[in-house]
Amino acid sequence: MTEKTIHEGRNVKRFREMLGIKQEALAHALGDDWNQKKISLLEAKEQIEPAILDEVAKALKVPVDAIKNFSEEAAINIISSTLHNTYGLINYSPTFNPLEKYVEALEENKNLYERLLAAEKEKVALLEKMLSK
Repeated sequence: MTEKTIHEGRNVKRFREMLGIKQEALAHALGDDWNQKKISLLEAKEQIEPAILDEVAKALKVPVDAIKNFSEEAAINIISSTLHNTYGLINYSPTFNPLEKYVEALEENKNLYERLLAAEKEKVALLEKMLSK
């Protein structure tokens, strides 16, 4: 059996999209050396340099190992193990409280929104400062 390689760039893209972060916003979070095109090129790379992967993981606020080890097959297996097919019907039997997960997601979105809002306020302040010169 051959071991499948993990495409780290694709995983960065998946996490970024799951978090609702645009490439431009991730580039902004990573600093002045980054832009949307550089993020796009990063997401196309199968392997990412450890130092860069660490910075990206910090910007996305996810563990590096999550990016390094994310596998669609594993995610599908986890999801399918919570579904049971009985007489053609699919019964959803979560092993967690869906309401808690929903509240968790709302809190994460609120935190993300607050971070994006703070970044936008910083941009506005910088622009106002530049205009006043």
